[in-house]
Amino acid sequence: MLSENVERTAVSHSGRTRVEKMLQIDWLGQTVASLCWIASVMAYGISSSGDWLQLAAASSWLVANIAAILNAEE
Repeated sequence: MLSENVERTAVSHSGRTRVEKMLQIDWLGQTVASLCWIASVMAYGISSSGDWLQLAAASSWLVANIAAILNAEE
């Protein structure tokens, strides 16, 4: 009986589901911002090493956001 209550509490406080997390403004905002950053690098062209660094940073940000969703409990 006690172990059931502990398990229920752990499950209910374990975190948001993937869909719930994806629908939150912080995740959506960061994902849209990273995609816009990638698009702007592509639109202006890659002509220097700084452009490659910009693309790497924006891509890393996007990958981190996707990883956060994949790590969310379903």
